Amino acid sequence: MKTGYSPGKLLRTAVEVERPLQVIGVPNAYTAVMAEKTGFLALYLSGAGVANSAFALPDLGMTTLVEVLEEVRRITGASLLPLLVDCDTGFGGRLMIGRTVREMIRAGAAGMHLEDQIPDKRCGHRPGKSLVPVGDMVNRIKAAVDARSDPDFVIMARTDAFAVEGMDAAVERACRYRDAGADMIFPEALITPAQYRAFADKLGVPVLANQTEFGVTPLFALRELAEAGVSLVLFPLSAFRAMNAAALRVFRSIRMEGSQTGILDSMQTRSELYDFLGYLEYERKLDT
Repeated sequence: MKTGYSPGKLLRTAVEVERPLQVIGVPNAYTAVMAEKTGFLALYLSGAGVANSAFALPDLGMTTLVEVLEEVRRITGASLLPLLVDCDTGFGGRLMIGRTVREMIRAGAAGMHLEDQIPDKRCGHRPGKSLVPVGDMVNRIKAAVDARSDPDFVIMARTDAFAVEGMDAAVERACRYRDAGADMIFPEALITPAQYRAFADKLGVPVLANQTEFGVTPLFALRELAEAGVSLVLFPLSAFRAMNAAALRVFRSIRMEGSQTGILDSMQTRSELYDFLGYLEYERKLDT
């Protein structure tokens, strides 16, 4: 990490500059470059995205810290935008959570979120979720906060309690997590703007709204979430889903037609790719 450079500080500043802050999920380093040049101020690495795209595995807590770190390093090596990382339940107990924080900071991440599910976690928008006791999650957060070498590194607490224990319990859990040191709160799988407002009013710290497609949370307009007091709006897998659909259309077309000529207009051109990569500048360096 560059001396004096704090990705966590960049993320905190972005939350203040853009209300609400659009946090865009990037499946890989190249999409991070495109997102930065499109004008986004913050990036996100989804745990489901790493499991799905890098390993063809479901989002059931089957990836490791080392595997996620590799994706973090690739993205932070390509873009200086602050990167928020999905760290599931922390990849282990308190000591391992501390290691997770230290390694994320070394890898250039701006922050991470921990959730209050049991280690055998499920996707936040699937039924059958089970939570750890409040005290266990408080200990997770304290372990993360204590391990920070950069005080600006963001520790975000995600709670899945709304779907399991109801609204009052979810807000109460979030308050306990805030008091334990969580900088921001991520209430998962809410269904109305008013519910986000309840969290924002009670907590007094930035609240994130997850706008993942095809889940239980409706897709709200940015204005609605802003009016509900939401500070960050997350689009974790939008690009990934679109890329998958596009790739499938290409595969089917080439398989059926024996040629890609009919789908060229749906592809990013070579010159567009080169523009995002700065390819010609690299060539000029070779020539000189």
